[in-house]
Amino acid sequence: MSETTSPTASSRHGAPRHGTLPGALPGDLPRRDRLARIVRVDHAGEYGAKRIYEGQIAVMGKGRHGKTLRHMAEQELVHLEYFEKQLNRRRVRPTLLQPLWHVTGFLLGAGTAILGERAAMACTVAVEEVIEEHYEAQLPHLGEEEQELSDSIRKFQAEEVEHRNIGLQNEAERAAGYPLLSAAIKAGTRAVIWVAERV
Repeated sequence: MSETTSPTASSRHGAPRHGTLPGALPGDLPRRDRLARIVRVDHAGEYGAKRIYEGQIAVMGKGRHGKTLRHMAEQELVHLEYFEKQLNRRRVRPTLLQPLWHVTGFLLGAGTAILGERAAMACTVAVEEVIEEHYEAQLPHLGEEEQELSDSIRKFQAEEVEHRNIGLQNEAERAAGYPLLSAAIKAGTRAVIWVAERV
């Protein structure tokens, strides 16, 4: 028997220790590689989110939204620190493009803040909606053997939804050119996710 079909290759919890993850299809990555991608891209995403909020705080930190932005940034830092530990524990390298995210994340945050408070909130809504969807797509691929990772992702996902709702409550949808701005930021965020998984 091969490693993926041997009864000893699966944990008693139903998730194979090697081979493929739950819900995998023919041609999907082996379990270890898939988990490496999940941890790498989530770390990259949280790093980018941290830099976006830092950019917004640099412009708006002394204004009426400063406390709210710092609250969201603090939550993103907790997420980032968790995935940094996951990278180390699983011996997964971060994305090679992290220096690029360092710059572009900050510029996105600062740039939308310069456009106005509503544009900054529109940025938050767009990014957090994509991240919430991204986390939701990951969860079916994590079996009981990865329960701790799954529980953490669910917690972070709920906090991303909280951030999105904060943006909506602060008139994100009334930003000038909201449909185009939102679509552009979402497209960019999805592209970054795709690249960070692979590079």
